[in-house]
Amino acid sequence: MAANPFRNLPPVNDVLAEPALQSAADSHGHEQIVAVVRMELADLRHRLRQGQAADGHGTASALAERAARRLTEAVRPTLWPVINATGIILHTNLGRSPIADDAARAAYDAARGYLNLELDVATGKRASRQAAIRPWICRLTGAESATAVNNNAAATVIALRALCQAREVIISRGQLIEIGGSFRIPEIMAVSGAVLREVGTTNITRLADYEKAIGPNTAALMQVHTSNFRVSGFTKSVPLADLVSLGRKHGLKVLDDIGSGALIDFERFGFHGEPMARRSIEAGVDLVLFSGDKLLGGPQAGILAGRKECIQKIDKDPLMRAFRLDKMTLAALEATLRLYLNEARALEEIPVLRMLGLPLASLRQRAEQLAERLRDLPGLTSVLALEDVAFVGGGSLPDQATKTCIVELAAKELSDTTLAARLRTGQPAVLGRVQGGRLLLDVRTVFPAQEDALVQAVRRALEPAH
Repeated sequence: MAANPFRNLPPVNDVLAEPALQSAADSHGHEQIVAVVRMELADLRHRLRQGQAADGHGTASALAERAARRLTEAVRPTLWPVINATGIILHTNLGRSPIADDAARAAYDAARGYLNLELDVATGKRASRQAAIRPWICRLTGAESATAVNNNAAATVIALRALCQAREVIISRGQLIEIGGSFRIPEIMAVSGAVLREVGTTNITRLADYEKAIGPNTAALMQVHTSNFRVSGFTKSVPLADLVSLGRKHGLKVLDDIGSGALIDFERFGFHGEPMARRSIEAGVDLVLFSGDKLLGGPQAGILAGRKECIQKIDKDPLMRAFRLDKMTLAALEATLRLYLNEARALEEIPVLRMLGLPLASLRQRAEQLAERLRDLPGLTSVLALEDVAFVGGGSLPDQATKTCIVELAAKELSDTTLAARLRTGQPAVLGRVQGGRLLLDVRTVFPAQEDALVQAVRRALEPAH
């Protein structure tokens, strides 16, 4: 009679006594460890029932090692840092731009202790958390007052709700945009309780179109920057200054949603037509809305700046409590805004500005040096340092490319997609661009301090699969 293979399986207690699981007790609960051991034993019993041999997998030590690996996988974080070699600076899937070191430290300090979030330390009385960012926004934009919420979509909702609820807001059809996640301006308008009044056509909207639409129930004229697309050719739109004049003529508020949130002129980087918050205020709008985490380069936030009476109504709206920023975001946003007080410092320390300002000669030198290191790795048939183009991303400057430098890789036994997948799932994860049968690594978005880790990641990706 054949020996019963199940009799040779070790008891749970013997597996638990193995060193691999004894050390796991420091970071895992006893019940969790026992459950994982039982899972491993159940898997082994299933294989034995299928007629498979244990082949050394049924010893207490082997079971303990597999259980320890399973425990590690079970508690592995779902979010971890990646090396962005795509060249897309505001990569939405990768958390857009990293924030400045000062901002990161401010968020860390706010998170790990107490701070005067809603306390006026001079009087000892309760204060508004918006006091942390209001003076800085006003100094940088010229606005009378300001406030902030958790993103620019929320800023749009609460502005329309507080200022225009149940009344009409006139907007050009050419500005009824859809942002990421199928979030559309008409839907945002509906959620706010304001009534959308479309004027003009997709490509042509004139001042007369706005004026004809004004009626007794009109509350505001609104402009929305088409930050994630462009309409070219036979087009016409109304200058903001003309819209402000029309609003004043009829006693209407003018709202300007500029989207990405530029606090400096992006012409210096070769990008044209990106609106600046200060220029909207100078044009006379009642309220300008913009993001804190795109071209501004801070944490995710929606910033509202403009007339004091408008900001007061928004701050008093009951929905403000649902949209308000937490202490870490407020601390990071304040630190980012303070960097803009010294423009030269902002250009150097805010990552999105620093990456946009990298000269092509510097990028070329880094690409050539990285290519030289990668040529030493076995398994690559081609490594070239080349010039290329990339886009800012994040729904900003959609039709304006910037020159960049890449390292183009081709492997002996791996396709471009397989190599990309191995890098993407490695430790650290590396994301590049796949194009024309080659993997492209764009050095613009790779920090110099990450280059050693990048080389090692490529080395591991080229190794034979076990």
